[in-house]
Amino acid sequence: LDLLRHYFQNLLVPEAVYQECTVEGKGREEVALIQNSTWIVRVQPQNRNMVRLLQTDLDGGEAEAITLASEIQANLILLDDADARQKARVLGLTITGTLGILLRAKMDGKIVSFQQALEHLKNTGFRIHDTLAKDFLRKRANQKLLGQCSLTDDMIFVVGR
Repeated sequence: LDLLRHYFQNLLVPEAVYQECTVEGKGREEVALIQNSTWIVRVQPQNRNMVRLLQTDLDGGEAEAITLASEIQANLILLDDADARQKARVLGLTITGTLGILLRAKMDGKIVSFQQALEHLKNTGFRIHDTLAKDFLRKRANQKLLGQCSLTDDMIFVVGR
């Protein structure tokens, strides 16, 4: 959460994502931080038909996040699930993921070790295969992270924990 707060002024979170983080994540230390935060704003998407359509392939949080991002033409959406990312690309949304945020933080000197930060996330319930993380780093070794998208944008949508 600290990294997200550093890069974004406001974090817009659909209700389904909020529930995933606070109810399903009950007992985790970050739950109180999420609940008491003034910069994390709960927002409900209006297009329930689009949410239902996306839910045929995605979970509720991802469906709501993509719908909401599309409705308000969000600057950026944070998605880790491959199917959700594919749907968001079809809708023309700009996407990053948790690994992208960590890499940016490493490049900016906000974290000492990408691997240590990733291990910390895994200990809080974040799931990622080690091979995926290694492939991510290898592919981006000579690329600029996130292309033309700036991590100082005001809005982001988060899906999952």
